[in-house]
Amino acid sequence: MSGSTSPRRDGATDDTAAKAMRCGQIAVVGRPNVGKSTLLNRLVGEKVSITSRKAQTTRLPLRGILTTASAQFVFVDTPGFQTRHGGEMNRRLNLSVRRTLESVDVVLWVWDATRLTVADRAVLDLIPASVPVIAVPNKVDLVRDRAALMASVSELSAVRAFAAVVPVSASRGTQSEALLREIETLLPEGEPMFAADDLTDKPERFLAAEIIREKIFRLTGDELPYRVAVMIDKYEQEGNLRRIFAAILVDKASQRPILVGAGGEVLKRIGTEARLDMQRLFGGPVYLELFVKVKSGWSENAAVLRDLGIT
Repeated sequence: MSGSTSPRRDGATDDTAAKAMRCGQIAVVGRPNVGKSTLLNRLVGEKVSITSRKAQTTRLPLRGILTTASAQFVFVDTPGFQTRHGGEMNRRLNLSVRRTLESVDVVLWVWDATRLTVADRAVLDLIPASVPVIAVPNKVDLVRDRAALMASVSELSAVRAFAAVVPVSASRGTQSEALLREIETLLPEGEPMFAADDLTDKPERFLAAEIIREKIFRLTGDELPYRVAVMIDKYEQEGNLRRIFAAILVDKASQRPILVGAGGEVLKRIGTEARLDMQRLFGGPVYLELFVKVKSGWSENAAVLRDLGIT
């Protein structure tokens, strides 16, 4: 994220940009709920992508940026490739994954190390043969049968020539430095794409909507988060204070009381937790006001999806 209102990386300087270095884009791909966003946040060193235990949290590609003395890593977090559910929104999300894969220098193919599925293999098949792939079995801290994991890796390596295989635990940070070293060897030499202290390419307005959506995923039931969207109606900044007014779209009137909760308790908690996260990320006080709108069929409405940036 660039500009004076962007979150900044403490201690970084612009001197890095003047040095000859490596720079490239790295797509983080996999089926839903394998830990892609958690891995991106771990590698960048800051929480720039929302996470949840529920699958399919990410809807739009987001770039997380890490600049070191020798390289700039531009990680692209993608939606989990959907093989089970159709609909206009999922069709567009899958298309965004395909587009991303055509424009990156390296792909991290992430899969749950405790179980390799047909859906995992379907994602691997999408990756162009010309792009170097690092296989990243995640959640290795949960693996009990290491021999079975190694057998899966051997089987996959016979189908696709991986540039490297780096087992990780994104939640614990296991092997994250080793993964960065492997990625760096595959990046082309070139000037940085972003300032040395940028964390992401997304504006604060986008990040605010994503933080609110994360809290809805974490604080409501299993189905409701997939039927809601967040739109920032007004975003104002006065000095260091940000005033944010956001609408939460729901499909049905019956979903509104679930989201609001008894006495407004659920919506209040969503707002409080989102505001605290925004203040940590933006580095200043935030006034946040949320309200709920009923917009029937929003996830199948092309105009609404365009407004949300899902193209």
